[in-house]
Amino acid sequence: MKQTPLCGRGAGFNPRNRFEQISVERAPDDIAEYFEDPEPDRKVLTKFYQDHTRSILAKNESPDVGFAYSINPYRGCEHGCIYCYARPSHEYLGFSSGLDFESKILVKQNAAALLQASFQQKSWIPQVILLSGETDCYQPVERTLKLTRECLKVFLRFRNPVSIITKNALIQRDIDILKELAERSLVSATMSVTTLDESLARRMEPRTSSPTKRFETLQVLASNEIPVAVNIAPVIPGLNDHEIPQIVRRVSECGVPRVNFSMLRLPYAVKDLFLDWLKRELPDKAAKIESRIRSVRDGKLTNSEFGKRMSGEGKIAEAIEQLFKSAVMRYGLNTMTLKLATNLFLRDRNQIGLFADEGPSRA
Repeated sequence: MKQTPLCGRGAGFNPRNRFEQISVERAPDDIAEYFEDPEPDRKVLTKFYQDHTRSILAKNESPDVGFAYSINPYRGCEHGCIYCYARPSHEYLGFSSGLDFESKILVKQNAAALLQASFQQKSWIPQVILLSGETDCYQPVERTLKLTRECLKVFLRFRNPVSIITKNALIQRDIDILKELAERSLVSATMSVTTLDESLARRMEPRTSSPTKRFETLQVLASNEIPVAVNIAPVIPGLNDHEIPQIVRRVSECGVPRVNFSMLRLPYAVKDLFLDWLKRELPDKAAKIESRIRSVRDGKLTNSEFGKRMSGEGKIAEAIEQLFKSAVMRYGLNTMTLKLATNLFLRDRNQIGLFADEGPSRA
């Protein structure tokens, strides 16, 4: 059954949850008049739920990424990026990887308190924590709830380093705290950039900041001496890989010294969602793009093998990597490494009290 595109949403439907035996689907057209439509008028409103988790630190088991712990103030992401590898995580909650992931958001309102409790444990070893590991910590609802901002205050209070990754210009709101952290070598920020094509970005990443806003944000962060980098992600063979040199050039023009890239990953139901999106939004290019994706995944659409899942394999993957390296060399990027401080951590309550008034006072 043909679906009508949803305004402001990336997914076109809710694929079946791989852990659930029961799912709710739209009725076939020939008998639809006899059933109540679970998505009337194809308008899907965002709903928010309390997440009563008792711990905030998520342990990373992958050797492909350079951090041991991450925190996620939110589960699910309203940005609605159709390619998001984190979509299947929503299935553990009884939801779908599709529309549910971007319209049913779990909120950890006690995230900052949980983070503080973690830092107060004697077993905590000061180290860089990623904010966030799965869903964007600056998705739209953060403007109101300020959970990420409150967590940043905790990082500053305890002097624990944090690495932020986002694709939303809302990070500019927290420049005051980020500057305080940067002065102590306690923060780095990474902006994800997928494309320079504003139209493509709006269809592929419907509720996040435009490419123009992201580069404006990079300039703001860099001008405030906040360590910043760009991750070109995901690189989608046949769709945006040709943009790599132009993106790297724009990164250089913003005064950003570091850039990386990650290959598209399509785990579980994300494969079906992405192929549906391709046929819906780019019907003339869909077959070519799918073929290119398979070429870097040994004929498949995804590969979860460590060491290969982030970069792919084969001749096209090698060509993309060489294109990236050539652009980086041309613009003189990635010549310096960044190391955040772990020796400033304050565990003692009395020590924290001495510096309690140093942090930003604005809400």
